[in-house]
Amino acid sequence: MASIRVNKAKQKLRNGEVITVISGLQSSDIIDFLGPMGFDAAWIECEHGPVDWDALGDMTRACDLWEMASITRVNSNDPGLITRTLDRGSMGIVVPHVNSREAAEQAAQSAKYAPLGYRGMFGGRQSFGVGDYFHRANDQTMVVVLLEEVEALANLDEVLTVPDIDVFFVAPSDLSQTMGHIGDAGHPEVLKAIDDAIAKITGAGKVAGTLVNDGNLEAYAQKGVQFLMTSWNAWVAKGAAEFVQKAGNPR
Repeated sequence: MASIRVNKAKQKLRNGEVITVISGLQSSDIIDFLGPMGFDAAWIECEHGPVDWDALGDMTRACDLWEMASITRVNSNDPGLITRTLDRGSMGIVVPHVNSREAAEQAAQSAKYAPLGYRGMFGGRQSFGVGDYFHRANDQTMVVVLLEEVEALANLDEVLTVPDIDVFFVAPSDLSQTMGHIGDAGHPEVLKAIDDAIAKITGAGKVAGTLVNDGNLEAYAQKGVQFLMTSWNAWVAKGAAEFVQKAGNPR
């Protein structure tokens, strides 16, 4: 009898460690390429982009191969959608636009079997060969809620009281839009709102997450952010720009 697959990213968070999460993933080939580089988790993008249910299964299998936790962003806080996403092999979900305690409760309970929630009673790919899957899956399933609107930060105290949420992720881009600074996630007012939210999350003994880059990763880690998500696209863009510039100005 097989044992349930351990969500190593969730395990590290429980131990108080930082985890690295790579995003911008829309194919299993990209996951296979990035897999050997050592990221703890892969943020599979199903809110934006072309990923369908067949592709999602292949992408979560690729994550399993490289021992990365597969964490999938769904496009709405819908119990049926969350259930199917987990059935396709995801080890966690990212739920967008969680602006209230009630929305946070729905996200968490949709991902958990009883007695913690009401996830539909079908195990999917991660359950194959695991005899006690329904009794152990809750411990390995990660729940990330996105705080990406002013309303979410206004209600943050209540949202933080919801149990069974692994990460409270402050999302800069959408937050900046709702603050009146669309396209300017680096605006001082936005950065202050992010810092204030992180301080409140960590002060409540919860795990904070946010989008980081090479320039601010250390600063956010020092502020207590444990869930450090970044995209590989920026590295490609930077390298490509340098290559093209050098090619146009040969020495």
